[in-house]
Amino acid sequence: MSSSALVQKVWNFCNTLRDDGVGYGDYLEQLTYLLFLKMADEYSKPPYFRDTHIPAAYNWESLTDKNGAELEVHYVHILNELGKQPGMIGQIFFKAQNKIQDPAKLYRLIQLINAETWTGIDADVKGDIYEGLLEKNAEDTKSGAGQYFTPRPLIKAMVECIRPEPMKTIADPSCGTGGFFLSAYDFLVKQKLDKEQLRFLKYETFHGWEIVPNTTRLCLMNLFLHNIGDLNSEPPVQRNDSLISLPSQRVDYVLANPPFGKKSSTTFTNEEGEQERETLTYQRQDFWATTSNKQLNFLQHIRSLLKIDGKAAVVLPDNVLFEGGAGETVRKRLLESTDLHTILRLPTGIFYAQGVKANVLFFDNKPASKDPWTRHVWVYDYRTNIKHTLKTNPLRLDHLRDFITCYRPENRSDRQETERFRRFTYDEIIARDKTSLDIFWLKDDSLGDLDNLPNPDVLATEIVENLEAALDNFRSVIKQLA
Repeated sequence: MSSSALVQKVWNFCNTLRDDGVGYGDYLEQLTYLLFLKMADEYSKPPYFRDTHIPAAYNWESLTDKNGAELEVHYVHILNELGKQPGMIGQIFFKAQNKIQDPAKLYRLIQLINAETWTGIDADVKGDIYEGLLEKNAEDTKSGAGQYFTPRPLIKAMVECIRPEPMKTIADPSCGTGGFFLSAYDFLVKQKLDKEQLRFLKYETFHGWEIVPNTTRLCLMNLFLHNIGDLNSEPPVQRNDSLISLPSQRVDYVLANPPFGKKSSTTFTNEEGEQERETLTYQRQDFWATTSNKQLNFLQHIRSLLKIDGKAAVVLPDNVLFEGGAGETVRKRLLESTDLHTILRLPTGIFYAQGVKANVLFFDNKPASKDPWTRHVWVYDYRTNIKHTLKTNPLRLDHLRDFITCYRPENRSDRQETERFRRFTYDEIIARDKTSLDIFWLKDDSLGDLDNLPNPDVLATEIVENLEAALDNFRSVIKQLA
């Protein structure tokens, strides 16, 4: 059975579960638990004979011989007990809950999974199946899954430009379901790797952080299906806020798309028992500016994650390019301490969060210097007069092929200007108001067409974000005066 047919087969059962109020996200979560148990069971048998560290009382076979209420009770018990295990097992089952309230439908899902020999399927096919499910889940915007799903063609283009090398480390401080890791893995395995390089790729290459428990388990399962990490090893992804503290180690590459939304905040319960949100500001001595702006904090953190010669490709919203106050400080320091050599301006309509205007910043870390490291910034405008939609004209890798060609991954010194690709000197940029990197030059054909104006909710969101940025600037001035 082809991977697409198996995706459809597994996914079709979700339509039945949705009638019972089980959403796509919950369904995928339950599928993660059961797939993991089935594969662990297969690995414990010939020809693998692996010690999976899953007690016999909680393994896959203990589920297949039960039904009805007995099955439901036992399934809940398995989830609770495996959540207490060390390593990847405990991370996948951390605070796991049964969301399938009908035992008959739980039994059907178990039989559906049991009918396939998952370890007999090629690793790429298994990964394609799970990736297909994740993408279907992200398409269900009501589930909120789209907030951590980066378009796969964009990820592949970023990896092709960065060109990660064997025996080097790759990090993502907000790794979501692991899309950047999987694309980098695919890029590396296509090279002729020796035994030590393959071992390093499996166990030491990837380092991720994800703050949302459900997303963490989806990521770990995704990596496991792609043969990254092992049941008996420490998971390559940590379930915590990567911004809280200084990095314990530096890496060679960072590939990331930090979560959308400008404010970092935490939720707490007040004395009246009501929930309140409080703006979260990270006090980091290695940060150039103290701010509650989430993207600016991630940008500063990513730079601190890099080795002295490390390289980064990061998706960031427009406000990072033009916002004053802390934004201006961060941009100036980034231009000085790294070689910010390329910016890719992205169109709207490629993310599941509607109306998002984002860019990819490519920069190389450098040692301390009295002179700025950035000499030129090359800007590729793939936004002006470009229209994409998730359904009728989704982003494909072919759409970004011209950018990759202009980027010249093999030799960046051999670049040439084109209609959409322009070079700007450091002096030109530093002379711009607030050192703005929001640079464009092409005529927008839709500006005179009222029918092409953004939706009112998108305009309202942009107005709110600009007002919040202005308030942040005022607070910064007040703080300095005090």
